[in-house]
Amino acid sequence: MIDRRTLFLGAALPLVTSVRSLAGTLGEDGLYHQDWFVDTFLDLAEDVAAATQKGKRFAVLWGLKGCPACKTMHEVHFADPATTDYIRARFDIVHLNILGDKEVTDFDGRKRGEKAFAAHYAIRTTPSIQFFGTNAEGLAAKEPLKREVARMPGLLDPKAFLAMFRYVAEEGYTRESFAEWARKNGA
Repeated sequence: MIDRRTLFLGAALPLVTSVRSLAGTLGEDGLYHQDWFVDTFLDLAEDVAAATQKGKRFAVLWGLKGCPACKTMHEVHFADPATTDYIRARFDIVHLNILGDKEVTDFDGRKRGEKAFAAHYAIRTTPSIQFFGTNAEGLAAKEPLKREVARMPGLLDPKAFLAMFRYVAEEGYTRESFAEWARKNGA
């Protein structure tokens, strides 16, 4: 005879597995990884062009090994299929380590390790997300912070998190601050 608990656990296992896969995987580098993050040569001008060619926006997500808010973002925010589906359809995201040493080529052609790149852009918290426009032309001449169209410094609650992606996708930043946009759009 089959035990009821065995039947329940057997039926629940696919659900647990699918939720776990949405939350990403913890890599050897201590960062959570999503299979839908883009893997690039870390040349920002090329990354913006590639995203734009696909009809998407480009963003850089900053993480840190052991960051509790990063873990929450992956286990809660990215585990929500509605949030992930919205983001995946509209954004190419590159995930960088705020203390890492992978070489990143900035819009001005300068190459820096991740840690130096984060410092150059005044990234101080994780997770942080930098959002860029659809064209890299002219960005080299701008100050680093002026190259972004929006920034999410730290983790927002799930509703505001998705709203920030909507704000960028809908180019709300061309009209008003995120706070104003969110208030008008029920976020």
